[in-house]
Amino acid sequence: MKQSFYDLNYSDLEAILNQNNLNRSAAAVLFNWHYKKKEKAQCNANIAKSSVAFFEHNFDFSLPEIDTVHESTKDRTVKFLFKLSDKHKVETVLIPFNKKYSICLSSQVGCAMNCSFCFTGEQGLKRNLTTSEIVGQFLQAWHWLATNRPGEERILNIVFMGQGEPLHNFDAVKKACEIFLSQHGTSIGVQKITISTAGYIPGLKRWSQEVPGVNLALSLHSPFAEKRNALIPINKKYPLEEVLKYIDTIPLHKKQFVTYEYILIKDFNDSPDDAEKLGEILAGKSAYINLIPFNEFPGARYQQPDLDKVERFKAVLDTFRIPTLIRGAKGDDVLAACGQLNSKNERVVDY
Repeated sequence: MKQSFYDLNYSDLEAILNQNNLNRSAAAVLFNWHYKKKEKAQCNANIAKSSVAFFEHNFDFSLPEIDTVHESTKDRTVKFLFKLSDKHKVETVLIPFNKKYSICLSSQVGCAMNCSFCFTGEQGLKRNLTTSEIVGQFLQAWHWLATNRPGEERILNIVFMGQGEPLHNFDAVKKACEIFLSQHGTSIGVQKITISTAGYIPGLKRWSQEVPGVNLALSLHSPFAEKRNALIPINKKYPLEEVLKYIDTIPLHKKQFVTYEYILIKDFNDSPDDAEKLGEILAGKSAYINLIPFNEFPGARYQQPDLDKVERFKAVLDTFRIPTLIRGAKGDDVLAACGQLNSKNERVVDY
């Protein structure tokens, strides 16, 4: 069985070439061809014939298949459903801003975290994605833009906030980041990649050592243990207090920051007391807060709060001098907004 080319970072590729007595310079040519130029066909130019034959015999250059595409009529957000080689499916979202895009990548088929506010959690965990399946989401989204929105194929930010807990699939996510960051390839800036976590401490410990410079986002959602337990069951094993203490020990690089994501749920975690406690635990930290009004999905047990209540929540946080942004929903009409991804229910739903 052939190995996917897209499972290899640059040093992996160089090592394979070296082990097979092939010229290591082919690594730079291939990364430039497939990641900078984003060509799908195998490269046959500027490489020795022996290397071309080796790659043809040993490597698979196919990408995940786009199964369906939903485009938001409200804001031009694009949601992809990818069909993987084993027939599992996973979703990816392109979020537009000024004819440029952020891409929200999935790291697992389903998710083991079982967060009660998240549609993905209802799937359970099917399996981890491979590095090639993660990188493939990015490349296929780029090709879709080049075909369907020519001139707009600029994906400048990568967020691991799609289906799955990225730090639960650490090795594949790490290698995908190495490919995205490689100066031989896509050359995404280190400050342009953000990895989100529900507070999976084993992954956090590795992240601080092995993925330096990449931004971190913590799904916080409540400063109170009982409420956070209801929203994020992993909080019972890795309590917020321990997670925050560990994050405080991570040395941050220049232009690196930690974002605390807070989903506001009507009459659950949106009171002034919730805001006051949140401000107290984050005061003095190098923190940014994203307030995200809950995005409803089929069968959801929660509701979105009124905007005036969201504004009052932010006003409390402003007294603590913590930079806080109310994040508007994008793509919610095609179930592409935060918390709405579920590859078993990829249809568009009217509420």
